[in-house]
Amino acid sequence: MSSRIPVHSVSPEGPSAQAVPSSHVADHPDRLERKIGKAMTELNVRLGLFGEGDRVMVGISGGKDSYTLLHMLMRAQRIAPFHFEILAFHLDQGHPSFPVHRIREHLETLDVPWAIEREDTYNIVTEKVPVGQTPCSLCSRLRRGILYDAARRHGCNKVALGHHREDLIETLLLNLFYAGMMATMPPKLLNDAGDVIVIRPLAEVSEATIIEFSNAMAFPIVPCTLCGRGRDLKRDRVGRLVHELEKEIPGLSASLMNAMANIRPSHLLDEKLFDHHAIGSAHAEAAPRSIPDGHGWEDE
Repeated sequence: MSSRIPVHSVSPEGPSAQAVPSSHVADHPDRLERKIGKAMTELNVRLGLFGEGDRVMVGISGGKDSYTLLHMLMRAQRIAPFHFEILAFHLDQGHPSFPVHRIREHLETLDVPWAIEREDTYNIVTEKVPVGQTPCSLCSRLRRGILYDAARRHGCNKVALGHHREDLIETLLLNLFYAGMMATMPPKLLNDAGDVIVIRPLAEVSEATIIEFSNAMAFPIVPCTLCGRGRDLKRDRVGRLVHELEKEIPGLSASLMNAMANIRPSHLLDEKLFDHHAIGSAHAEAAPRSIPDGHGWEDE
């Protein structure tokens, strides 16, 4: 079962009559906004997440991350030296008790086009995932496919998601611990079909900063209650591990983020990235050393 609500446009004059009260604007947390904006801008300059002519569909879940992302992209739209469009998009997944109206009411206060569409993934998830197992993975895959389809229909070439620094770190460790590979959520990724680019503008912003900003802005947070079966326990465990280690290793999160941008293929085991067999052969120049001796943990 699916249903669609037409895109709601905004007038050229500005927000609708339900604009954010002036008292709310007066309390606007400028310092946090600038801090998040700086991190977003630096990431965008490095990776080209969004730019001239892009039409970006912003996934709105009702959580702190997606509300912050939408706010910051709207800010970027106002001050950036290039033009791009935004469509705020919420997927109603059919949970009978999910308060979609709270998200709709918030979007109605904003000077941004928005759409809410319903696809009943709730019953699919509850039918497919046995009781006692975490449905987050299946739910995420279903949701992602629907987002891609929606982006195509609405003429959006990019989909922006609100994942933050800790999401990237936890995903890296989850892949290391449980999947036996080194991978995380990249800040920019082309989908398998090759027609939609996923971007994560908050990838280098800490969750603590987002929480502080979200609280200051009093966003109408709607917790994820889709399945009623609790959170992803593995992700929670990894998150707690990082939090505990951070107490003993100051700067751990920053170090893990730096590591993801500082790969040394010659000091790993993936022959697809580095031909170790060529070392010492006539073709040794094809496999140069990536780092000099004495610059890695292996030397401790």
